[in-house]
Amino acid sequence: MTPMPALWRSAGRTARGKLRARNEDAFLDCPQRGCWAVADGMGGHRAGDVASQSVIRSLASLPGDDGFDQRIDTVRRRLRALDRQLSRAAPSVDGSLTDMMGSTVVALLLDGNRAACLWVGDSRCYLWRGQRLYQLSRDHSRLQQLMDRQHLTLEQARGHPNARALTRAIGGRQPLGLEVLELCVRPGDVFLLCSDGLYQGLSHGVLGRALSMNNPRQMVDRLFAEVLRGPAQDDLTAVVVQP
Repeated sequence: MTPMPALWRSAGRTARGKLRARNEDAFLDCPQRGCWAVADGMGGHRAGDVASQSVIRSLASLPGDDGFDQRIDTVRRRLRALDRQLSRAAPSVDGSLTDMMGSTVVALLLDGNRAACLWVGDSRCYLWRGQRLYQLSRDHSRLQQLMDRQHLTLEQARGHPNARALTRAIGGRQPLGLEVLELCVRPGDVFLLCSDGLYQGLSHGVLGRALSMNNPRQMVDRLFAEVLRGPAQDDLTAVVVQP
């Protein structure tokens, strides 16, 4: 295995939404293990903060000295086990993703020039590369389904009833549909992991300008400043990683 480089720089931050009673987001910033994550507890559902914190705890002790493929497999196994645990903790009457204890998660693993993005739900992973912004993850949401299956525009889909509902989540009482995307890291790359409370309030142009700053802490602080200028009704969390 390639030794964990000391040059990885990262920063994370979370804040409660202006209309929220408690923050149901959580994050992991662990450059020494090459692991970062953002989890968003199911807003409006019971114990969303407990679910998101459980996700982060399950990833926080991920071994940093295993092979990269083994680490990816460990993340899969841990999240599947947590999915079963949360599903049992919140039995469903009708099988819907309501009245449950659940969470989204997006995680990033790095090892040398290898990267893996793993996610379920609508928390996102972005890549800033060559002055262009790429969305690496693809939302597991009703909104995305409407655009994919009914060929609606984003504005049309947003007007649909229940557009913000998730179609996959940890604790969703369905087999965990965790997705994995692997890629090679290039010099100058910057990764952004964030909850929907952050990216919904920002355009790609604003995201890109923030990720063009000098270091991860400045990038995170700029992102939060931009969101908090607006209504910021939802909890917001960001982790920036600069290999």
